[in-house]
Order: sequence, then structure tokens, then C-alpha cells
Amino acid sequence: MTSHRIQTRGAQRHAVLYSLLAAYANAPSPSHIPAMALAHQPSLFGPEPEPDLPPGFVYRPDFLSSLEEAELAAWLAALPFEPFQFRGYEGKRRVVSFGWQYDFTRSHLTKADDMPAELLPVRARAAAFAGLAPQDLQQCLLNEYLPGAPIGWHRDRPIFEKVVGISLLAACSFRLRRRVGEGFERTALELAPRSIYLLTGEARSAWEHSIPPVKAHRYSITFRNFREAPFCEARPPAA
Repeated sequence: MTSHRIQTRGAQRHAVLYSLLAAYANAPSPSHIPAMALAHQPSLFGPEPEPDLPPGFVYRPDFLSSLEEAELAAWLAALPFEPFQFRGYEGKRRVVSFGWQYDFTRSHLTKADDMPAELLPVRARAAAFAGLAPQDLQQCLLNEYLPGAPIGWHRDRPIFEKVVGISLLAACSFRLRRRVGEGFERTALELAPRSIYLLTGEARSAWEHSIPPVKAHRYSITFRNFREAPFCEARPPAA
């Protein structure tokens, strides 16, 4: 059974890598982009206005190359993702954690498997983007969103400080809101594949964020650092 599962994940990984590389190799040249696609290019009268984003939110498209995205997606496809668990509720997105894992059932932090070698180069670049050393990003949460999977309104746990997110495969709407009086101030932007964002300052502490149900298969890689040394429960040694 274990051998069959490993072979299946290996086949998934090669299928994802092959399909992504084929898509990039067969992408149309600018002269062959359909008129509908050209309609989304910057106009002759200047770039489209950016959404009004909260202080402390930093966004950069094309953080990863197409090849880096394809290699990471193929690696992610072979991981043992499990449904997200929240106080007895099972979410539609699937997750894997490295470094540390937050147990929402017990509101407790536990030790997870060490950061794998496949994540170290992208962690180093994400840390530089956030103004941190690579080893400061001790926690990584990998999310897999199948079509229809959302993530509800939330702020990341207070034990974490900065939040750095990287998107792969498909775009999604990233919504933000903060309470103002009896209602909410809201804004949103599209997270493009291969992009990166940083939540810090007011965007991290005063604003919640969410993603509505996605339309296509998507992965995200989220790195976090701690406000202070975590007090947690270490994993028991393997039997």
C-alpha cells in the first residue's frame, strides 16, 4: 500500500511538472495574444489604478520564475496534504506544515517536521522580501485549494509576527477588511500566480483577510516568524 501511494504521488508530480512546462513552452507570443487578453494590458493612458491597500501590505508580482513555479508545484503535488481542521470543523482546503504546526483544536503550537530542502531557497528569498534572516521564518504552512475551496475571514494567530505568502498555479481574489464603527472598510486585489505578499504593521494587526472559493487548482506557501520564542509542545519521538 505504501509503495503504491509513493508511486501515485510520483506520477502526480511528473504530470504536474509536464503540464506546466508544456503550457509555458506553448504560450503564445505577444503578436498572437487574443484581443480579449490585450484588453487586460495597461492602457495607452497609463496603468490602471491600484486598489487602496492598508499600510503594511506589500505585494510583488512575478516573484518566482515560471520554471521555479513548475518545480515547486510538482514537488507539492507529491506531499501528503490533509483537510484543514478547526475545532471539529473540516475545511475544504488541504494543508501541510513544516517547522511548527498550530493546533486549532487545542489552541496550541506543536513541533512539525523540519523545513525541507526544497523550501530553503524560496524561504531565503521570502525572508529578504520581508527584511528578515532566512532562519527567522521558522514556520511554513502549505495550502492546497481545489476548485471551490475558500478560506474564511481571519487574522493569523498573535504568536506570529510577519506573514509572507506566495501563490502558485492560479490567481485568486485576496480580500481585506477592518471594522469601522458598525460596519467594515473593505478592499481587495488579485494575487497572481508566482506573486508574493507581506502582511506587517497595520495590515497584519488591524485587518482580517480571506479568499472566496477559488475557480482553479491553486497552491500557496506561507512563511511566518514568531514575535518571541515559542512556548510549545514538542512532538514525541517516533516509536
